[in-house]
Amino acid sequence: MRLKINTTDRVGMVLDVLQVFAPFDIDIQAMEVEPGAIYLRFPQGGMYSEVSSGIRALAGVHSIEEISSLPQEQRRREIQAVVEAVGEGLVAIDAQGRVTLLNAAAETILKIKASKVMGKYIGEVLGRDVPMLATLKTGHSYDNQEILINKGPVRTRYMTSGRPLLDHEGRVYGVVASLKDPGQIRDLVNMVTRAPEITFADIIYRSKCMEDLVGLCKQVSGSAATILIYGESGTGKELFARAIHAESPRRDGAFVPINCGALPDSLLESELFGYEDGAFTGSRRGGRMGLFEFGHGGTVFLDEIAEVPTHLQSKLLRALQSGSVRRVGGNEEIQVDVRIIAATNKNLGQLVGEHKFREDLYYRLNVIPLTIPPLRQRREDILTLVGHLLDRRQTSISPEAMAVLSRHRWPGNVRELENVLERAMTIAGDKPIQREHLLLDEGPMAFAGGTLKEQVAELERKLVAEALSRYPSTRRAGEVLGLSHTSVLNKVRRYNLETFLSRRKD
Repeated sequence: MRLKINTTDRVGMVLDVLQVFAPFDIDIQAMEVEPGAIYLRFPQGGMYSEVSSGIRALAGVHSIEEISSLPQEQRRREIQAVVEAVGEGLVAIDAQGRVTLLNAAAETILKIKASKVMGKYIGEVLGRDVPMLATLKTGHSYDNQEILINKGPVRTRYMTSGRPLLDHEGRVYGVVASLKDPGQIRDLVNMVTRAPEITFADIIYRSKCMEDLVGLCKQVSGSAATILIYGESGTGKELFARAIHAESPRRDGAFVPINCGALPDSLLESELFGYEDGAFTGSRRGGRMGLFEFGHGGTVFLDEIAEVPTHLQSKLLRALQSGSVRRVGGNEEIQVDVRIIAATNKNLGQLVGEHKFREDLYYRLNVIPLTIPPLRQRREDILTLVGHLLDRRQTSISPEAMAVLSRHRWPGNVRELENVLERAMTIAGDKPIQREHLLLDEGPMAFAGGTLKEQVAELERKLVAEALSRYPSTRRAGEVLGLSHTSVLNKVRRYNLETFLSRRKD
């Protein structure tokens, strides 16, 4: 039975109440006192009416009521509900290092049952090097330490932060620690740092070759096969990789990009595969997961894959073949589930022939090859791209300036076009962009296609386009060019000149 006795707040009230119980030899199991109220818990028996009458007769007692729980019991239930509701695992130990708390999330992370370890020494449960024991001795907190448990049936990794429990004199009487499994860390970081999603709708084009490429990318997005994207610098290889990820079943996982050519060899290895505690001078205490681990369940984008040094190519190949990685300085194989998209602006086949890239890795990466055409091979996209970029800034451009942009070779592709327009808009201010606002290289090669083959193709495209615009039918255009009707149609498809056919009579 539980009672709440509402009283006047006076000295001696508690003693008076206890003296009522004494003659009846009733075991008071719990008692709480606060100003104006006394709470009691005792076994229910036949003497309750006599006890109740005795209490009511005391000076200063206003009323007695039965309650379902004492305030401490209510607080304990509320705390337990909070402990079980949090997503993190929680573990607490007392001054002797014995487990006093292990919530359901901690059971899942540590793969142990609370009922099996309550009251046991934490060193016997998780190992004698757990940081909770150090905190119990020193009273120092710790944050985000990565721990590997390899004790009996328990073999797992987790991130932990701990705080000492201090009494009113500052003495440590216990430690409470929070636990996160690597998956929780990945999800949290991905949620906080995730870039705005890029989809195929964000890729601007009008050419037939880009339409075909986007269609192929959508088709292969749903598979788990490795993709190798070829393309010159500035064509948008990462843009396509992000769109493929967004279209795939892994869209809710992380998209993890890394530029393999931008990092020193030693740093690249630790970034890709992570490292263990003490693996090298300056390494973070507790070690660190690599990008393959962080990308678990998502996509890892390896840009400039041709720049991966030879000794790392073998480790990368093993990771692709086995689906596992080994951290620098570690022996444990960590299973990872990632979809690899690689990209390069070099000819990997040629590098294989020159023994600068592993042949077996090349074939492992080149499962689905995709090639992004340079901007000079799809000039009809220039007008569309310029219009899109200027519409976002509510800026216009003169026909003379647009003609210059249409003729330029664009060795830097879409990235160069964006930079030229950004510079021109800054110079023009609120006025339309004019020819004099465009700062670009207009040397002899800037108007041509670069190689002899590209220059010849560009000249052929111009001649076919001019003939189609001047004559009313493809047959008549073919007669002037000395080509058959079929040859003209083939060149229309090759150079993406289909817009001219809408005006044809044949």
